[in-house]
Amino acid sequence: MSTLMPEKLAPGVWGVVATPFLGSALEVDKPSLTRLVKHYEQIGTTGLTVLGVFGEAARLSAGERRTVLETVVGAVGLPLVVGVTGLATAPVLEEARLVREVVGDRLAGLMVQVNSPGPQVVAAHLNAVHDATGAGIVVQDYPETSRVAIRTADLVRAVHAVPSAVAVKAEAPPTPAAVAALTAALDVPVFGGLGGLGLLDELAAGAAGAMTGFSCPEGLIACVEAWRSGGHDAAREAYLPYLPLVNFEAQAGIGLALRKEAIRRRGLIAESGVRPPAPRLPDALVPQLERHLAALPEEVH
Repeated sequence: MSTLMPEKLAPGVWGVVATPFLGSALEVDKPSLTRLVKHYEQIGTTGLTVLGVFGEAARLSAGERRTVLETVVGAVGLPLVVGVTGLATAPVLEEARLVREVVGDRLAGLMVQVNSPGPQVVAAHLNAVHDATGAGIVVQDYPETSRVAIRTADLVRAVHAVPSAVAVKAEAPPTPAAVAALTAALDVPVFGGLGGLGLLDELAAGAAGAMTGFSCPEGLIACVEAWRSGGHDAAREAYLPYLPLVNFEAQAGIGLALRKEAIRRRGLIAESGVRPPAPRLPDALVPQLERHLAALPEEVH
């Protein structure tokens, strides 16, 4: 592999892409996926994050992951961060080889989860992935999914030992405190996630932007762009219309189903199915979702 270190991720909003499914068999819906990522490109996202937790990557077969990647690569010209689901090095490398094969030099970063509380273990894992693939590494600290908790100071030590790190995705609450510590100690960009719940405070703490699966990424973009041009007050004003929906979508357990139904109601995907064991959206919540969507700025309807 090349000895050149990959470029750090550009600041801004990296839209995390849902995987649309179709029919009772929940097959990957390629036309909807194409429409969805074209929308992300049109509204001005910096790049896309594909096969993340929001993309239900852990519930896809290798063939389905290939289908998703080929569809996205063929539809848009944006740089791509691609997630891998494993925690052990061997299965991560197996996923990463498919990513490299399909995405090629469009790959801005391979998003790899923290796999141990120990910084030496994490660094060895991430360095092995880079050495085998040449890919830049987006370090994802998301204990809700990985079930691995690492102290922020140890995460700093791990990332310091990974020269190929191109970003950190900080999703261990309280995220503003973690973002502040990471940005103070590291020279790689740090992005917030968790549906944008902490975005304002994460930006104040030094975040480079957002990398998350909110159903209306226009709101994330408006907030980040307003932060750059006008600071906290401007960003708060830009984000206020979206915050009720951000909060509504962040409900534990059904957040994925809520977001996919919101995306469907925006006309971006054909159906809102989620793969088991993810729970479906309770009918009782549909009227509230409709009210939140109706209250959004006119330009996103």
